[in-house]
Amino acid sequence: MGTMTVLERINDPRDLRALHKDELLQLCREIREYTVEMVQRTGGHISSSLGTVELTVALHRVFESPRDKIVWDTGHQAYVHKMLTGRRARFDTLRQLGGISGFLVRTESEHDQFGAGHAGTSISAAHGMALARDLKREEWNVVAVIGDGALTAGLAFEGLNNVGHDHRRVIVVLNDNGMSIAPNVGAVSRMLEAVRTATPYRGAKHVVRQVLDHMPAGELAEEARRRIFNSLKALLIPNLLFEQLGFTYFGPVDGHDLFAVENVLAKARDFRDGPVFVHVHTQKGHGYGPAEDDNVKWHGVSATGAAKATAPQYTAVFADAVREILKSDERTVAITAAMPGGTGMLPLFSEFPQRVIDVGICEQHAVTMAAGLATQGIVPVVAIYSTFLQRGFDQVLHDVAVQDLSVVFAMDRAGIVGDDGRTHQGLYDIAYLRPLPGFTLMAPKDEAELRDMLWTAHHHAAAQRGPIGVRFPRGTGFGVTIPAAPRELPIGVSETLREGDDLVIIAYGQPVNAALEAAETLAHEGLQATVVNARFAKPLDAERLLALAARTPRFVTVEEHVVAGGFGSAVAELLHERGARVELEMLGIPDEHVDHGAQRLWRRHYGLDAEGIAAAVRGRWPQLVRAHEPEQTAG
Repeated sequence: MGTMTVLERINDPRDLRALHKDELLQLCREIREYTVEMVQRTGGHISSSLGTVELTVALHRVFESPRDKIVWDTGHQAYVHKMLTGRRARFDTLRQLGGISGFLVRTESEHDQFGAGHAGTSISAAHGMALARDLKREEWNVVAVIGDGALTAGLAFEGLNNVGHDHRRVIVVLNDNGMSIAPNVGAVSRMLEAVRTATPYRGAKHVVRQVLDHMPAGELAEEARRRIFNSLKALLIPNLLFEQLGFTYFGPVDGHDLFAVENVLAKARDFRDGPVFVHVHTQKGHGYGPAEDDNVKWHGVSATGAAKATAPQYTAVFADAVREILKSDERTVAITAAMPGGTGMLPLFSEFPQRVIDVGICEQHAVTMAAGLATQGIVPVVAIYSTFLQRGFDQVLHDVAVQDLSVVFAMDRAGIVGDDGRTHQGLYDIAYLRPLPGFTLMAPKDEAELRDMLWTAHHHAAAQRGPIGVRFPRGTGFGVTIPAAPRELPIGVSETLREGDDLVIIAYGQPVNAALEAAETLAHEGLQATVVNARFAKPLDAERLLALAARTPRFVTVEEHVVAGGFGSAVAELLHERGARVELEMLGIPDEHVDHGAQRLWRRHYGLDAEGIAAAVRGRWPQLVRAHEPEQTAG
C-alpha cells in the first residue's frame, strides 16, 4: 500500500496548519500536478488556479474558514480552494452533469461564501458581510480575493469606494497577474504595472520625508510641505489610488513565495484600523510550462478525448462575418468586453487596430460607448455573450433603446452553455430585450444564416433603423455550405421549411434543425407538420403566423430560452391580440436554474432535441397520432 501524498491528507483547511515547511512546499507541487491532470480530463480553468496555489494555501492557513469569510471573485481561481475544502475526491466530476461546479456555489460547501461566475462582485459582497458582522457585534475577518482583470469592472470600484468611505474592516487581496482571460487593458492595468515595478512603497515614503525634513518651517512652508509631500508621493507611489480610497496598502508581494504571502496576510488580519489592500503579484499558469507560455490557451481547456468537430464553430463564422463587414464599411467599429478570444475577434485586432476595441470587463461602458459612437454615424457591433450583456441591461435600455440608436448586439453563447452552468446560461436575452421599443431581434437556424443575419444587422444599423440584436449558440454549426456572398434578409419575415396539415412547429434559432428532424419522425407515424424557421422574435412574421393559425390551429413553439417572456410568449401575445384561436404548446426552459453539464444532455432533459419535440406533440395531441395509425387487419 503506497504512502499518502500530502494533498490526500488534507480534508479540511485546518489540516494545513499541522504541516511543516517542507510539507507545505511539497503540497503546492502536488496541487499543481493534480490540477493539470484532473482539469484536462474534465475541462475547466487551469491557468487561473495554477497562479493561486500558494495564495490559497496561505489564505487557509492564516484565516479560519468558514468562520472567517473568504470571498472569491468569479471562481476561475478557486479550484485549489475547492480541493482544500473537502472536494478533492470529486474533482473528476468538475463541470459535469451532477458533479461539482467550476465556480463557487453556496449550497456546495460551507467554505463557499458567495457564488459568482461574473467578475467584480467580491468586494461589494464582502462589504455586506462585514457590515452584517458589525451589526451583530461579532468578531471575524472578511477577505475579498479579486483578480486584476476583475478590478477593471465598475462594480469593483463602487465596492472599493464604499468600503473606504465606510472605513469598514475588510481585507481586499488583489491577485495581480496582468491577465484576466486576455491581457488586461486600460489605465488600471498600467497603474498596477507601475506599482509592481516601482520603488518599494515604504522606501519611497522615506525618500519623500528625507526631502521635506530639510525644508524651512513656518505656516506657509507647512502648506507647501504638505503639497510637495502629496505630489512627490503621487510621483513615487503609484498605489496612491488605494490609499486615497481609504485603504492601508500592503505589497506588492511575490504571490509564489508562500511564506511571504502568509506573512503579509497575517499582518492584514491583525491590522485593526479600517480596510486593508494586499497586493499579491502572481503568474498565471505558474509552475506548468505550457500554461506559463500560453495563458490564453490554458485559461479554459476542453476535456481531452473530445471528438474533433467537422463543422465550424459559430464563433469563427461570426468573426469571419465581422471581418467582411469591417472591410466593406469603414464606419463600422467592433467592440468586445475582455473576450477577444472567446468572441473569435482576436485576429481582427491586428487587421483593424483602430476599429476593433477591447474595453476590459466593462460591459456597461461597452454599451454606452457604442451609443456614443452611434450618435456620430458610426456603426458599432457590440460582441458580448448573452450572459454578460445582462450586466449592461440599463445601458441597453437607457442609452441605446430610449434614444433609438443604431447599435448591433451580437450575443454569443445564447441558450444552454454547458459546463459553466447556471451563472453563464444565455437563457434570458429574448425576455430582457423583447420589451424594449424599437428593438429588432433575430436568431439563425445555422451558421450560414448567422452570417446573413450579421450582414442584415449591419445594413439595418447603417441605415439608422434602430438597435438590432442577433443571438447565436455556443459550439459548432451544422456543417452547411456557406455561400460566396452574404445576403440581406427582409426584416420580420420567417421561412417555411416543410408543409403539413396537422400542426405547425415554429422554432427560433438553434432548435430549428431539431424541429425539422422531429417532423420527419412524426411523418413516419402519419402526422404531417409544417415547420417554420421564425428568424425574428421581434417583429414577428404576423402575416404568416396568422394565416397558418387560420388553417392549422395547433402550434408548437420551440426555443432554447426560458418560456417566461420568450419567443413562445411573443407568439401567444400576437395570437391573443389578433383573436386567433390556437392550441399552443410552448417548449423551452421552465422556471428553474440550469446547472452545468453538456448541452446535448440538457437539451434532451428539457425536450428540446428532435425526440423531445416529437414526444411533446404526441403527448399534447395523441388523437392525431391515433388517427393516422394503420388499421389492424383480422388475423
